[in-house]
Amino acid sequence: MSALLLELCFSDRHERLRYRTALVLYVLVILIGDIPGVRADVGQYASGGVLHSFGYGVLALILFSGTGGGMARRALLSVLMVAAMGALDEFIQSFLPYRHGAVSDWVVDVTAAVAVCLPLCFLWPRMVAAALGKPAPLPEA
Repeated sequence: MSALLLELCFSDRHERLRYRTALVLYVLVILIGDIPGVRADVGQYASGGVLHSFGYGVLALILFSGTGGGMARRALLSVLMVAAMGALDEFIQSFLPYRHGAVSDWVVDVTAAVAVCLPLCFLWPRMVAAALGKPAPLPEA
């Protein structure tokens, strides 16, 4: 079971699945977060900053793992995608009478994505090698 899970999380063969999973999770965040009263209920356990940092950080991780190409490309595309997702989330919230869109929430979203993707640029190749039992890649000169 753990070998299958590692394969799903790290293999290049499953990049598209991971990318699509991130999109589905984002849609769920939007739908659940826009149900009246849900955000207030969750706010009793975690602040908006914590929710945004965790939620968009996880999305950035999944997007990074589901994007092909070099590490810089993965990081840039993941951060840009999170920026677009966060902006759309705040835009939608601005139309709801019980919610409000906030630029500060969007900044937290993008900051979380950068905080996740930057270290992954350096760690991801070694993480993949360790998870899939491959030899560690040589550092680029």
